[in-house]
Amino acid sequence: MGAATVATDLRILIEGPHVHRNLSTPQLVETSIARGEASLAANGALVALTGARTGRSPKDKFIVEDDITRDRIHWGKVNQRFNSEKFDALLERVIRHMAERDLYLMDLYAGADPTYRLPITVIAEYAWHALFVKQLFVRPQPSELENHAAEFTVIAAPEFEAVPERDGTKSSTFILADFTRKIVLIGGTKYAGEMKKSIFGVMNFLLPQRDVFPMHCSANIGANGDTALFFGLSGTGKTTLSADPARRLIGDDEHGWSPTGVFNFEGGCYAKCIDLSEEKEPQIYHAIRFGTVLENVVIDPTTRMPDYSDIRYTENTRAAYPIEFIENAVIPGMGGHPRNVLFLAADAFGVLPPIARLTPDQAMYHFLSGYTAKLAGTEAGLGSEPVPEFSTCFGAPFLPLAPRVYAEMLGRRLREHNAQCWLVNTGWTGGAFGTGKRMSLKYTRAMVHAVLDGTLAKAGYVTEDAFGLTIPTSCPNVPSEVLNPRNVWADKQAYDKQARMLAAKFEENFAKFDAPENVRAAGPRACR
Repeated sequence: MGAATVATDLRILIEGPHVHRNLSTPQLVETSIARGEASLAANGALVALTGARTGRSPKDKFIVEDDITRDRIHWGKVNQRFNSEKFDALLERVIRHMAERDLYLMDLYAGADPTYRLPITVIAEYAWHALFVKQLFVRPQPSELENHAAEFTVIAAPEFEAVPERDGTKSSTFILADFTRKIVLIGGTKYAGEMKKSIFGVMNFLLPQRDVFPMHCSANIGANGDTALFFGLSGTGKTTLSADPARRLIGDDEHGWSPTGVFNFEGGCYAKCIDLSEEKEPQIYHAIRFGTVLENVVIDPTTRMPDYSDIRYTENTRAAYPIEFIENAVIPGMGGHPRNVLFLAADAFGVLPPIARLTPDQAMYHFLSGYTAKLAGTEAGLGSEPVPEFSTCFGAPFLPLAPRVYAEMLGRRLREHNAQCWLVNTGWTGGAFGTGKRMSLKYTRAMVHAVLDGTLAKAGYVTEDAFGLTIPTSCPNVPSEVLNPRNVWADKQAYDKQARMLAAKFEENFAKFDAPENVRAAGPRACR
């Protein structure tokens, strides 16, 4: 199928009486309920179930190999090749499938900065999927819709299932990105997060060509206009620490750092709901109202009240809502160059210091490492000991280019704008998981606040031996003995042994990277 044929066939999906374009939120809610796609909760949120697929399907995600991608994509387990002719044939089948159904189109932007935003159109088989993307991407003003011309199209066909032997997929589910046709094709999964994350991957491919550093992080801004970035994997406290009542939220997940500052890729938030309460997460709790989409949240059949502790469908329960549902959000989601960049790690081995100041080379090392630790019992197959987890650039599943590209952009931005990078351990202290204790959230908040208000920059510093990290000797509202992890272990030899073990894990993981020697030398010292 040539480019002209694709354009002709796509008109079937964007024209005609079966196509409903840019419906309002009430219209999409009403349609979703009338079609039996979703139901209404007592708090006004729309509740949808995603069936067998309650999260992303990374093994079913592919990139079409062609002249644009062949020599640029970092091919491997994350970025799997897909045949161009197979894509054409599958696209034709999906178009025939979609042409027989009511379709819900949303014209949106990925990116809050008008200079770098990507105009997209999402063609959805489900009305609730259209509401999901409406709330999560940047919504054009009515005047902007007149000249909106999509540079990328997402086609979401959850009820179309592939035949692997015929279509070249690995299962009935597929998430395919084609950078020549500028199409993302999704089928065989109702999980709406695939639409969001596929466009994140597209931005990660396109923006470095425009000197924009794409990042999987949250961002906020202080009263004095100081921007801060928070990187961290699940369970490290990224959402908790960036949701500061004293600061305004730029965004909670995906951002770009351009030559002029930071901007949110999204116009909404995709928050986890497990064990959500008004006391623990008041901003998220109150954002869940009419217009919000809840995924896989259990609702009482009589009262229609959500039960955020019930995980019968999945632990990965989610809420998607516009960022303006957060009281102190920055609209549009833009800020200046960051003064501080924080890497969050929940070190269940109790080795890393609670906070450390990183050089640009150390920042690049720990950015490429993307470390945290999984805890025993959190995933099937884990034993009684913590397991180190490394996710390159804190976003390995979404990086189409070689990791070095992103790491070098980070190092260059830190140096250009004199931004300070910090490593924050929100995990264990005084021992590993099971013997030590979790780092006090009160102390972590105090350290983060001392970073953001500039207090910690004025402290005295020493270098700890295990990782060669520069750590403060004092911090307001934090006991000084807590700041050096070795000090709070009763058995210092046990600490040294644990440090050597974790350092070896870091070095083993880092061996796969094409990193310059100065960055490689910025790693841990304990096993040298």
